[in-house]
Amino acid sequence: MNVLLLEDEYPAAERLQRLLLQAAPQARVAAVLDSVAGAVAWLTAHPAPDLIISDIQLADGLSLDVFDQIIVHSPVIFATAYDAYALRAFKANSVDYLLKPIKLAELQAALLKLREWGTPHGPARQLENLRDSLTRPGQPYKTRFLVRSGEQLLPLPVSAVAWFQSRHEVTTLAATDGRRFVVDYTLEQLESLLEPGQFFRLNRQFIAHLQAVQRLHPHFNGKLKLDLTPAPADEVMVSKEKATALKAWLEG
Repeated sequence: MNVLLLEDEYPAAERLQRLLLQAAPQARVAAVLDSVAGAVAWLTAHPAPDLIISDIQLADGLSLDVFDQIIVHSPVIFATAYDAYALRAFKANSVDYLLKPIKLAELQAALLKLREWGTPHGPARQLENLRDSLTRPGQPYKTRFLVRSGEQLLPLPVSAVAWFQSRHEVTTLAATDGRRFVVDYTLEQLESLLEPGQFFRLNRQFIAHLQAVQRLHPHFNGKLKLDLTPAPADEVMVSKEKATALKAWLEG
């Protein structure tokens, strides 16, 4: 089994190689790479490895950017200190998502999942079925979001979404029942995925569902202050330029 390691910290790479050889003595480490650029170049020039074990944060960016730049057919085990990227990793052939410090038993369990990956009822087939269920043919807008709740991934219908907020490059989905989830989309991406009759881009920070807008308060210079439910921690303002469009949208 040829394994490609993506890790930018030398001690972590050394420890991971030791764990891998304990968990799978037949494994051969084809290369250890510390950057997105290096990974893209290596994968372009070599046959696909049997497995990629990857950290999230590399020397020049996120390893997830590799999957945005080239098509990668190899299954991936993510081994990282960051839990905020699990949903994005889910879309990148992810067999498992392990949080550092990695334990031998966890790596062994992930490799066991890998053995079942290509079987007719294995994770790869289940993943494909789940993705198909989230995108229905002939339906241009999203009907569900896959959100992380603890160790689980849950499908959340769009009808249960109140608003989205982008803050410090993290997008939060607020559900109508008050729960909050981090989602792996920018507001710009969401604008093209959401039904415009139901969702409105309020400002740089917020996209809101029609039912989430409770009250509009006139503000200085023609701006509007909005009350959303559930209430966000930050004040929601709409510019004078967008205020007219918002009122027309609310009136239908």
